[in-house]
Amino acid sequence: MEFLPLRGRVPRILVVEDNEDNRLLMRELLLSRGYEVVCAEDADAAERALAFQSPDLVLLDVVMPGRSGYELCQKLKSDPQTRLIPVIMITGLTDRHNRVQGLEAGADEFLSKPIFPEELFARVHSLLRLKTFIDELENVEAVLFTLALSVEARDPYTQGHCDRLARYSADLGRYLRLPEDDIVALRRAGVLHDLGKIIIPDTVLKKGSNLTPEEWRIVRNHPLTGEAICKPLRSLRKVLPIIRHHHEHWDGSGYPDGLKGEQIPLLARIVQVVDVYDALRTARPYKPALSHAEACQTMLAEAERGLWDREVVKAFFAMLEAQQQAA
Repeated sequence: MEFLPLRGRVPRILVVEDNEDNRLLMRELLLSRGYEVVCAEDADAAERALAFQSPDLVLLDVVMPGRSGYELCQKLKSDPQTRLIPVIMITGLTDRHNRVQGLEAGADEFLSKPIFPEELFARVHSLLRLKTFIDELENVEAVLFTLALSVEARDPYTQGHCDRLARYSADLGRYLRLPEDDIVALRRAGVLHDLGKIIIPDTVLKKGSNLTPEEWRIVRNHPLTGEAICKPLRSLRKVLPIIRHHHEHWDGSGYPDGLKGEQIPLLARIVQVVDVYDALRTARPYKPALSHAEACQTMLAEAERGLWDREVVKAFFAMLEAQQQAA
């Protein structure tokens, strides 16, 4: 039996091939190495299989009746639910153009017909090892997100804050027509921005005001702690500057680095503005919640005094107004 890279379970492979002889040959080869195999004869059958199965790898023929393998691969790689599934494209086409087309569609590997068993096994094994690594990264991310939400849960007055911040930050990013990877970073940062507060004792976290110098030092360190926790994950590299800098001020009076103006990353300025708005709209033991109009007035005045990026504040309130009119 082939060594199974996915810990604790048998990897499942989806074979998409219109030629029955080739399909059965690949099925028997993979079964002989201990893999679980699901077969489909074309793109439509493959999508039906994907709706009920969760393959760890897809072997995909290029030339099929109906939609081509290129089209199916592109669809798989554009769907958040399937984009991380490795795809090996199987082709009898040998010219460079077809390889480039496959790469543009998102294929991870190629196999040329006729298929040699040892080459098939080597490619499958290699990509399944990569899939294991990706799954482990996703598990670590899930732990960090759960940890961040547990920090939020320590303070009953901040219930739902991370969800609102993630949603409104992503909405503002779309309103500003930022690229999709920035939108994803904003959504993630909405949840992870205050992860570093895990180091703050409950007595300080819930105190809110009249902090001692030592307590204030602990609070000011939380962006650095959050950044340090997330730094090992390359998948969160766009989120790190947001976590570190969401407490900077436009006039340079913020922390931890005292950045000023456009030195503060735009994504951090977006999360910052949404964070401040949500805080103003939330009641705390030491202050009442402000109405939307009061929060707008307060933040615009603070922007004029140099705390926030005036253009981002105006864009945020324009977006909220547009959303209200569209509702």
